[in-house]
Amino acid sequence: MAGGLVHRKIESRVWRPRRHFVDLSFCVACRAVVMCAMFVWSKLSASKWIDAWEERFAGNPNLVIEILKGGKTLRVQVYCGSEKEGKAIIARFGGTVRKVAKEEWTNPSQARPPIKVRGALVISTAGDAKTLDALQKDHPGRYIISVPAEMAFGTGDHATTATCLRMLADIARERGEGWSVADLGCGTGLLCIAAKKLGAGKAYACDFDPFAVQVTRRNLARNHTEEVLVEERDVLKWKPRVKYDVVVANLFSTVLLEAFPVLAKLLKPGGDLVISGILASQGWEVLSAGAGHGFGFSKVVTKGKWVTARGAWMDEMTGG
Repeated sequence: MAGGLVHRKIESRVWRPRRHFVDLSFCVACRAVVMCAMFVWSKLSASKWIDAWEERFAGNPNLVIEILKGGKTLRVQVYCGSEKEGKAIIARFGGTVRKVAKEEWTNPSQARPPIKVRGALVISTAGDAKTLDALQKDHPGRYIISVPAEMAFGTGDHATTATCLRMLADIARERGEGWSVADLGCGTGLLCIAAKKLGAGKAYACDFDPFAVQVTRRNLARNHTEEVLVEERDVLKWKPRVKYDVVVANLFSTVLLEAFPVLAKLLKPGGDLVISGILASQGWEVLSAGAGHGFGFSKVVTKGKWVTARGAWMDEMTGG
């Protein structure tokens, strides 16, 4: 296992409430909207404290934890909208705060290796035609998706996004062509782009963050998948009038708990639901809430501290 990261998978035929979930460590690369957050707090720490840092900033969308070369040290960063916010973190945990230079978020320098998903996709942060053409040549028969690292998440290497991609690939293999999909909390647009490449027809994507909506639209154009309706939307205030074959909701646990009534209105009979962004410590609560709205979960995957689940209507799964 590269970098000392721990992966564990939990699967069940139909998920029903359990007493606990495995709670293991995993590198966090969550949302850091550095376009708006012009200061960054940072601190070096021993890798053994990764769990503690994740717990301290659980639910903070601007947290990034980077495992440095050798794997013994972490760089913990929180992007802030003001220097005052950064100094408030210093008062609690020490560390330093500095202003983020514009070129740091407009021209990310650290290239990431391409990510392969099943036998279907290759996700790359490269944006130049030469590199992408070479990737296509090296991976014939796979779809190449380009998602430059404009944000600190959504490039496929975080546990939540990676597992959603694998579940989407499985769903696409089962469904064939032409299924409809809704991507809630689209971030960089990677999941809806992947869905289109894998055979989805009608597609919808939304995010509460206007910057994420802009990035999604750019990435859709970059990957020639513009035929996706993208909107800035608060999912919790949404009253959808259209149902979809597949609904993917990569959101925080606290949002998912309140979003299940909306998901119930979105998913067609016979549909597939994928939910993610769930801390393992909150997995029981979230999946129980889903069951309360009629959903069952046939596959539950835990990677480090993160849970992703594939589900459907419970009565269809049980024959009830």
